[in-house]
Amino acid sequence: MIEFSNPPADEDFTTNELTKGERTRQEILQAAFKLFTSQGYHGTSMRQIARQAGIALGGIYNHFKSKEEIFEAVTLMAHPIHSILPALEHSQGETVDDVVRQSASQMFETLAEQQEFLNLMFIETVEFKGQHLPRMFSEMFPRALRFSTRLQKKRGRLRPELPLPVMVVTFTGLVFAFYIFQRVFGRQTQMGSPQEMLQQVIDIYLYGILQEKDS
Repeated sequence: MIEFSNPPADEDFTTNELTKGERTRQEILQAAFKLFTSQGYHGTSMRQIARQAGIALGGIYNHFKSKEEIFEAVTLMAHPIHSILPALEHSQGETVDDVVRQSASQMFETLAEQQEFLNLMFIETVEFKGQHLPRMFSEMFPRALRFSTRLQKKRGRLRPELPLPVMVVTFTGLVFAFYIFQRVFGRQTQMGSPQEMLQQVIDIYLYGILQEKDS
């Protein structure tokens, strides 16, 4: 059974003191996650979700108004960002280089452990045009921004004019993009292990692709 770890505050199902209604809601979301990731959004019906969750069809509507509402809740709860943010917040190192490399490695490993979520992201991007993601962004971005403020306190030569929000977006976007590349084209590449390639990508992120001009 899929465990939705570290959900948003208004979707907290991680305690052992769940009411009957909360347990039913969690079972619906777990059933929907399994069906959405295996057969897609349009290939999944409310009746199938109810059957998978072991409840009557009418019982679903006591918790969700529509299948889209279920999909949004599943996407928000199952997003690996809930595991990635703690990795960013607790990454260690004496220098900016150390912290960025460790954070990237931990992010990649977290994504690799939640491969089913990529199917949800394709559904969200293609079928819903990302309309459910602004809520997640507004909730999670302040925590991600704290990662960049931590970097300012580490040894290194961060550019003083670099906007911190841009640094966070480009870093997390880079790791996500590399993970998707590995999922799609990894078997066709012969350039070392995924982690070795990731460190090369982070090297480019930190230091660029151009040699310094001769003084």
